Amino acid sequence: MVVHASTKISSWAEMTIASLHAKGHRNSGARRAVVELLGRQDCCLTAQEIFDQLRAEGRRVGIASVYRVLEQLSKDGFVQRIDIGAGTTRFEPIHAGGEHHHHLVCDDCGKVEAFADDQLERALHKVEGRTGYSVAGHDVVLRGACRDCTS
Repeated sequence: MVVHASTKISSWAEMTIASLHAKGHRNSGARRAVVELLGRQDCCLTAQEIFDQLRAEGRRVGIASVYRVLEQLSKDGFVQRIDIGAGTTRFEPIHAGGEHHHHLVCDDCGKVEAFADDQLERALHKVEGRTGYSVAGHDVVLRGACRDCTS
């Protein structure tokens, strides 16, 4: 496997590429580039941010290809779409083990930060038990003003 300079492929990326291949998807350069980039991220990205980062790395991938890859990854259950408001959709990997985080969004500057909270997860599981719903997934997006914008 050829790895782009200074790129360490995550286990999520390796599993995703192998699963896509097993499903009969061809191994396109755009798909590999997007999957590898997402596998290195700590939080969600927009399609434009993915495109910009790939271009900055010297990867020749078109914006339409980025959107097609994200659509396929979302459809196949490898990537979660996160609506952070104002018509902006972000994308991040869905991990097989269920580990995930939630998001804080600054309405002033647009900064997005990840957070995890065990008490919140327990409260969400209680809601699942009370309602009888079998919840397949969830995302919590908290909006407000970040520390920089409130000072």
